[in-house]
Amino acid sequence: MALSIDDADAALYTIGQVAEMLGVQPAFLRRLDAHGIVVPARSAGGQRRYSRREIDRVAEVMDLVAEGVTLAGVRRVLTLRERVGILEEDLAAARAAAAPPEERSRADGHPVERPGAASG
Repeated sequence: MALSIDDADAALYTIGQVAEMLGVQPAFLRRLDAHGIVVPARSAGGQRRYSRREIDRVAEVMDLVAEGVTLAGVRRVLTLRERVGILEEDLAAARAAAAPPEERSRADGHPVERPGAASG
């Protein structure tokens, strides 16, 4: 049985809970929302609701701010990190597709057999 608490993207935490967990003021979280850096979901009543993934992102922002990065800089750093991650995935897929068949693996981890090769 899947519970929403097990879902890292489930918007479960209020701004007050997140502020307390991370030791920040709610105003800091509102600024991150206003700058489009961490934009939580909203409840039916319009209250911010944060997921665990968003809480992790706020913690990452806090680290960057502690290093002296401005909020505009934080937004750029996070965008670039996401783009690098996508490019790394694309590169890995391209390398796998370009590899000779004997170096490729099937999804189950077993090597792909070459046509005409004797199995043993």
